[in-house]
Amino acid sequence: MSMPKIRTALRSLLPARLISLYHLAFAYAGALLYGFPSRKLLVIAVTGTKGKSSTVECANAILEAAGYRTALINSIRFKTADTSVPNALGRSTPGRFFIQRFLRDALKKGCTAAILEMTSEGARQHRHRAIAFDALIFTNLAPEHIESHGSLEAYKDAKFEIGAALARSAKRPRIVVAHADDAESARYLDLPVEKKSAFSLDSAAPYEAGEKGGFFTLEGARIPICLPGEFSLKNALAAAVCARALGVDLSAIERGLGALRRIPGRAESIDLGQDFLVVVDYAHTPESHEALYKAYDSRKKICVFGSAGGGRDTWKRPVIGTIAERYCAHTILCDDEVYDEDPERIIDAIASGMSKPPDIIRDRRRAIRRALELAKKGDAVLITGMGVHGMMMQPDGRTEEWSDVDVAREELGNLLKTRAL
Repeated sequence: MSMPKIRTALRSLLPARLISLYHLAFAYAGALLYGFPSRKLLVIAVTGTKGKSSTVECANAILEAAGYRTALINSIRFKTADTSVPNALGRSTPGRFFIQRFLRDALKKGCTAAILEMTSEGARQHRHRAIAFDALIFTNLAPEHIESHGSLEAYKDAKFEIGAALARSAKRPRIVVAHADDAESARYLDLPVEKKSAFSLDSAAPYEAGEKGGFFTLEGARIPICLPGEFSLKNALAAAVCARALGVDLSAIERGLGALRRIPGRAESIDLGQDFLVVVDYAHTPESHEALYKAYDSRKKICVFGSAGGGRDTWKRPVIGTIAERYCAHTILCDDEVYDEDPERIIDAIASGMSKPPDIIRDRRRAIRRALELAKKGDAVLITGMGVHGMMMQPDGRTEEWSDVDVAREELGNLLKTRAL
């Protein structure tokens, strides 16, 4: 039996209350062991369904421009001061003593601020506990992780536990920033904290979004960004509004966001001099897929993806297939993190949402290679689902080191060499 199945079996045998107390005890024990380091740092939590990692990166860029020495945790990397390492753990919000030890190390390196990606799964296991938050950014909420949480309402409640943690914080002033266009934002903006700010693109008009970047308007200032699509504008705006609530001036916001040219695995362009576009993105929800496709609306799109997470969110598979058929000229379905589920079943479920049979190349590297071979001048090859994930979970508990960015760059390089011969 694989380790994931063993863990699932053990959880089924133990009372949920006992498992919860186990995780809670670890959270407070870690904080006690490492001296409650969050009390001595400016700590910003970022939660939501989509855009968490990118918003963390935007907030980090702004705070660095404002003179803070920063630390961050997200699904892309762990950063303390000038040291950054990829997140190869497969968890956006690491457990046990990791976060408290990380914050203690950040203090030792002279950091003054930490930006933390906080997930609903992490909140269920109390990984947000014993962290003294100063601010919370809520990006959005869409159906995800429904099987693991039991229902959409349970998923919403797990997310909101991070808001409740902000309300319990002894820090002053406490700040909440929420996406006004999301129905769930009212719940966050009703938290009993000192500062509350809503953001939306309508309130940031005039604004502009394109595949090479755009700008938004904040308090009369034009803030340019170099990241593609409206989704990038929203992430940058969320970070900017939070920074203003913290007292960061507009010039630092402009400098920080203007210097942020790339977020690894998030609408990241791979450019080796080819005459077509290659973009890698972590998108793995229907909304994220559609937002990415719209960002490159003027191009013929060749789209490569699976359905990230075997055994999870099975409802979204045919929906993603329908969206891909609507926007993509050519679709190639492949494996990603299948875990213990039959990969052919996953692909069949995606294809059931499509009126025409897609190309199916289960080997992800071969699928990426084929997409690149099909691309013509001016086309866009969009590779979604894994980003710079680090590990791809395979059946029977096996893992494979993986990065769509690295593989796309390798295969593109090979293709260009072949064509040059």
